[in-house]
Amino acid sequence: MRHSLEMDMCNGPLMGNLLRFSLPLMASGILQLLFNAADIIVLGQFASSSAMAAVGATSSLNNLMVNLFLGLSIGGSVIMARYCGARDWHHARETVHTAILLAVLAGLLLIVVGIPNIPTLLRWMGTPEDVLDQAVLYMRIVFLGMPAMMVYDFGAGILRAVGDTRRPLIFLTIAGVANACMNVVFVLGFHMDVAGVALATALSQYLSAGLVVACLMQPGTHYWLRPKHLRIHLPILLQIVQVGLPAGIQGAVFSISNVLIQSSINGFGTYAVAGSTAGANIEGFVYTAMNSVYQAALSFTSQNVGAGKKERIPLILRDCLILVTIIGAALGWFAVLFGRPLLSIYSSEPQVIEYGLQRIHVVCLTYLLCGLMDVTCGVIRGMGASVTPTIVSLTGACGLRVVWIFTVFVAMHSLFILYLSYPVTWVITWASHMVCFAVLYRRKKLPAAAGQKN
Repeated sequence: MRHSLEMDMCNGPLMGNLLRFSLPLMASGILQLLFNAADIIVLGQFASSSAMAAVGATSSLNNLMVNLFLGLSIGGSVIMARYCGARDWHHARETVHTAILLAVLAGLLLIVVGIPNIPTLLRWMGTPEDVLDQAVLYMRIVFLGMPAMMVYDFGAGILRAVGDTRRPLIFLTIAGVANACMNVVFVLGFHMDVAGVALATALSQYLSAGLVVACLMQPGTHYWLRPKHLRIHLPILLQIVQVGLPAGIQGAVFSISNVLIQSSINGFGTYAVAGSTAGANIEGFVYTAMNSVYQAALSFTSQNVGAGKKERIPLILRDCLILVTIIGAALGWFAVLFGRPLLSIYSSEPQVIEYGLQRIHVVCLTYLLCGLMDVTCGVIRGMGASVTPTIVSLTGACGLRVVWIFTVFVAMHSLFILYLSYPVTWVITWASHMVCFAVLYRRKKLPAAAGQKN
């Protein structure tokens, strides 16, 4: 049974459906960032710059530790969309039950492995001593919510695979409002500072996970989740891993390069870390908006491959590139033009604002290049080629970035040169992805297996 919020991605005009898919997802991401930004804003305005820097210093490490598993959620979404396009509902439901159980196991593993090693990893990153204890406390509390975070991401990926991006928006709104309210209560009422925003984050993740699980348990749908049927179906798991593991490795290694960048920023002191944290939060809104188009490219391509409609794939790529260019340029320029008042929301300290502006003027101004790179990668991954885009991305956007840090940045030691590594590597990687797409599409047949390597 097709739910009224599901979408037919294999027929009809593309641009309209892409917008219907992307806009709720874009709103979901932006709302999530708004509520996450509440952590930084509350600390910056009502605690201290060191508390804000403590949270900011953990972001790259946090991404490094979770991205591998979030890549698997991409694999689950791709496989689910493939089976939906082929109208293979039996394997679609096996995918749901495998993915959700995998999410729970991944979250528990992150708790067991992550929490004991957080202090050592933060020291390796060169986290300033005046924020180290608070950063450790923040990460340890947040990691208690990892099972919920994984369940929500895997579950939302399943809903996106069938075209439902509206209910995740509702779930995030509810959880986000709860998070913001708990921030106020814990920080202003109980003076918990970093511990308060971390606890609010973890609790809100369990709320959003509960909502998405309740949605998946709706009887009679193509994605009907039944707890007694939760098990790992090995053929499905292998397909998820074949698609998702390269994506997860890509995300994890990307995070390593970002950890190196964060470590380099840490060397400029607490104000630089706080300013970069605020700037990164603002650029996150631009990235999240563009990422909704990446998710559309991934899901639409996967469903059309499953339906055997190869001729629609270049049209999907074209329309997604147009959308992401418009979104990235408009929001990027908005962030540049209104950077100072936006940064003042996070902190009133002039040094923090100036450091934040340095980041925004480089990254946000050129962010559409990242969107073009991601959309093209998403189409290739949706076609079933998972290893190829991973190799290209790791070589281009990650490997070159590391080389840049140890050569150009060493020679010209400034934050501007450090941030310039982003647009340089984006444009090179996007061009490489376009070449890979052209080669893959010219093949007589698309990859038959959902996880076929290329």
